[in-house]
Amino acid sequence: RITVTSGATLTIQPGVVVKGQAGTGANATALLIARGAKIMAEGTAARPIIFTSVADEITPENIVAGNFGSPNLGSDVNGLWGGLIILGRAPISASNAGADVTEVQIEGIPTSDPNGLYGGNDPADNSGVVKYVSLRHGGTNIGSGNEINGLTLGGVGSGTVIENVEIVSNQDDGIEWFGGTVSVKNALVWNVGDDGIDTDQAWSGTLDNFIVVTPLGHCFELDGPEGTRAGSHTIKNGSVIASDATRTSEDLINVDANSAVT
Repeated sequence: RITVTSGATLTIQPGVVVKGQAGTGANATALLIARGAKIMAEGTAARPIIFTSVADEITPENIVAGNFGSPNLGSDVNGLWGGLIILGRAPISASNAGADVTEVQIEGIPTSDPNGLYGGNDPADNSGVVKYVSLRHGGTNIGSGNEINGLTLGGVGSGTVIENVEIVSNQDDGIEWFGGTVSVKNALVWNVGDDGIDTDQAWSGTLDNFIVVTPLGHCFELDGPEGTRAGSHTIKNGSVIASDATRTSEDLINVDANSAVT
């Protein structure tokens, strides 16, 4: 697990390929951007940044040649590494023993690691820029029934820019928001093993222009606040291919009684 700690900035150049080692449980690999840290991963349409497994034979030379697909891994191979986890200080709606809390530990990171905390009181918090980024073949299991999402956004603020992202064949969800206010524009989620789009803890942003293709769980799992703090989000301008000849989604939309979403 690689952590960018508070006050630090990780810059990833266009066309770079980042590969995660194999590992499960305590040895699960992931890139964690802690509260107060930033990731500047600004790819381009011609030079995307690709996060994948060490088992993937793709190289930067493939990207330069315009060959963005893996030369050896199929689009349904998952769970080979962890994923990208970004945490911030934007508000969340969470509770502990019935009492509101402003910060909690993100799933997938042991509670012994304080860098896994997210949430706060800064809606405009800035965790950096993620543009033209592909996250592939991740979602390794860290415990019984507990995998890492392709892109996890915990308490991420609206000062963060996330555009033109894709998640391919992640073992768990494609994108999951835990509260926060960050919006995502231009997103593709393809062949994930659980939910395509998952929202929790009164996420208060917008998902604009998206495609979800054949997740095995819910196409959308849209949960409401877990504490007293209210908040709603908007999902617009998208297309869903729920099932094909080989993969069948569990259902289209799953909600709580208190889900607040347009």
